[in-house]
Amino acid sequence: MPRLLLVEDEPAIADTLVYVLENECHVVSHAMTGMDALAMQSAAAHDLAILDVGLPDMTGFDLCRKLREKWPIPVLFLTARGGELDRVLGLEIGGDDYVTKPFSPREVAARVKAILRRTGAGAVSLPEVVAGALVVDDVEKRIRCGAERIDLTAHEYRMAAVLISRPGRVFTREQLLEHAWDDPGAVTDRTVDTHVKSLRAKLREACAGAEEMIVTRRGLGYSYSPQGE
Repeated sequence: MPRLLLVEDEPAIADTLVYVLENECHVVSHAMTGMDALAMQSAAAHDLAILDVGLPDMTGFDLCRKLREKWPIPVLFLTARGGELDRVLGLEIGGDDYVTKPFSPREVAARVKAILRRTGAGAVSLPEVVAGALVVDDVEKRIRCGAERIDLTAHEYRMAAVLISRPGRVFTREQLLEHAWDDPGAVTDRTVDTHVKSLRAKLREACAGAEEMIVTRRGLGYSYSPQGE
């Protein structure tokens, strides 16, 4: 899962963004100052930085420059300053996008996803995730049951990989659409049900009983249980 560095000194805004971004399967580290953010990045590299421009110890623009001295990290700026000069400055120093307060947290999440897709940041993950009988092979983009490879479509693989990588977590149909389709708005949430049915059939054929590991949570969505239903 992509690791995000959020640098925001307003707790209410930060808490909302952390909640929304973690629901989108990102790992979020939150810092309230530029110096704390630099220490966090030094301790564990992140895939994208979300920087408030108005920080207590330095501007977000200065923090961006300091980060870029060592790490080629994509940057999304958050600011209450919506003037054209500020937007141009943020982009000229290497910012990848710019959101003006007040903003929708969902918009920020969508822009984060777009930057990650565009830059390829966060694309490198663990080669394999093992959860019960099933294995996510991220190198070959396949799901295995032991040594048996399961022949899945791209959408089926993406859905299965998200579910298997987070055992027990419930994903709504909307969240699965966001993860599995490049243009989730082009299909309906019932498309997820159709693909889950197909995924279960292929799991059953390759590994008896594995289909029961994809659990329907009525009124909520789907989850993965290594022990089955």
